[in-house]
Amino acid sequence: MSEISKETIERALAGITDPHTGADLVESGAVRGIGVDGDRVSVDLRLGYPAEGWRETLEASVKQVLEGLEGVSAATVSATWKVVPHEVQQGLTPLPEVKNVIAVASGKGGVGKSTVAANLALALAAEGATVGVLDADIYGPSQPRMLGLSGRPDTDGKRIRPMTNYGLQVMSIGFLVEEETPMVWRGPMVTQAMQQLLTETDWQGLDYLVIDMPPGTGDIQLTLAQRVPVSGAVIVTTPQDIALLDARRGLRMFEKVNVPVLGIVENMSTHVCSNCGHEEHIFGEGGGERVAEQFQVPFLGSLPLDIVIREQADGGRPTVVAEPDSSVAASYRDIARRTAGALAMKARNEAVRMPKINIE
Repeated sequence: MSEISKETIERALAGITDPHTGADLVESGAVRGIGVDGDRVSVDLRLGYPAEGWRETLEASVKQVLEGLEGVSAATVSATWKVVPHEVQQGLTPLPEVKNVIAVASGKGGVGKSTVAANLALALAAEGATVGVLDADIYGPSQPRMLGLSGRPDTDGKRIRPMTNYGLQVMSIGFLVEEETPMVWRGPMVTQAMQQLLTETDWQGLDYLVIDMPPGTGDIQLTLAQRVPVSGAVIVTTPQDIALLDARRGLRMFEKVNVPVLGIVENMSTHVCSNCGHEEHIFGEGGGERVAEQFQVPFLGSLPLDIVIREQADGGRPTVVAEPDSSVAASYRDIARRTAGALAMKARNEAVRMPKINIE
């Protein structure tokens, strides 16, 4: 029996699509090595996004495909992952200690953006990444309560140490003012405060910094999108027409400042009755998918309107940590992998990798 070729193995791997990137394993650059020893094959994969909750499934499915090839008696598959920095807007410098900034935005308020942002960050951490959260909603900071944090952060006089809980590094204006104190600031003050929170926080080795953006597409949001080095944005919407109209505006805003939109999350997609469990589309159906198709961006997933999600967020234990084995937590983790997978397919930030050359 002739030895199976590496080219045959590579063709088989090219036939396996990664659901989180939309590309096959070869196209996405995940194949790091192929070994052939007679009728035994070994394959090393390295994904560009955290995937602790999916790695074993991937290994098993690739192993099954390879062992189905003629001439292969056994296959060994090893999958790892590594997050690298990706490009930001031209003229902006990436933050030290932060590989990638992901902005979570919505065209309007009331669509559950902050709840999605908190659970997205927790889901990325559950997948193995080092994650931070910046609450950029200066007028209505909600991340301290959602993430079960209170008190004031420590400082060395120059930099502020982020608060930590559930494995996340968190910063918010809510740590620096009383919860019920109104922020009666004009736009320039809000922008300056947000930039200070971003740049003067002592972030430590983050793969992703999730920014909970203020709702809307006004001057404040546009200024933040222009001045913050963002690798990609996630748009949160509900299925109803008014929210979808505003989601389109959000997409256009990020297009104007050359920030890639990683995809759309449809929140409150269905309502789950707390008494009988009946599920129905009270805000319409399929709107998020239609907008994603129209703008040719990924549809990252949908989430239900469920009283439990609201209660857990209000109680400081979002669903991903409160019920990690629930179907909703699984949806958040799938959305997190798809978000990070979409970012992994974007161009790398080569400036971060360039060594400094000193000529004397």
